Amino acid sequence: MRRVNGTALIIAALVATLGAIAFPVWSYADRSGTGQANLAAGSVATRWGPLSAADRDLLVKVRLAGLWEIPAGQQAVERAPTEAVKAAGDHLIVGHTDLDKRVRAAAAQLGVELPNQPTEQQQGWLDELTAASGETYQRKFANLLRASHGKVFAVIAQVRDSTRNSLVRQLATDSNQTVLDHITMLESTGLVDFDAIANGAAAASTASPTGPPPPPSGATPPEPPPAGPSGDVSTTSRPSPAPPGEVNTGRPEPQM
Repeated sequence: MRRVNGTALIIAALVATLGAIAFPVWSYADRSGTGQANLAAGSVATRWGPLSAADRDLLVKVRLAGLWEIPAGQQAVERAPTEAVKAAGDHLIVGHTDLDKRVRAAAAQLGVELPNQPTEQQQGWLDELTAASGETYQRKFANLLRASHGKVFAVIAQVRDSTRNSLVRQLATDSNQTVLDHITMLESTGLVDFDAIANGAAAASTASPTGPPPPPSGATPPEPPPAGPSGDVSTTSRPSPAPPGEVNTGRPEPQM
């Protein structure tokens, strides 16, 4: 009897030990409320890979961007007193007309319903532009559009990095090129208030500043050596498709 009791105690101890090891794995990886559980709960299977809630949100955001930025671009082409703002408006029309075709094709295959009207906030921006004129209109145009593009730029990058769906990955790549082109064109107007953008980003952030300390006044830091491969390496690619400050938005038809 003592031998049986001893064996039972050993088995019970082993079970308890295994349970203690397994519990943290279950509790922190698959438990409801964790990142992995939320990702799984919000994802659906498709032939192009899992489609997450963030993926679907990007499709909606790309569609919404076109619904207000195409009319904003048309308004700039028709009303702006300077060629720089007219050119930015032209890029908005062309870029978002192209992206809208791509997002509608992707959404149709993925079964995602898209909106047909801009949001209340976006309609408010359009109303602001309609009511403005002259220099006030141009500044509102450049800064409203630049701020909205900056916010969606970060969303596109995050989805492009993490999506497991090949259709969404391609759309994010195309959107990244288009948004960067529009940011470049809006900034080329010379009307963007970069202080307002920086202060807005700082107000929305709770993280402490990182990076090296500011250099002493008047001091020149030592020049670092160039980075490159060691030895003689033959390469064929080129670092950029266009001169600095330009964005190549030419791309093939989407392969759906």
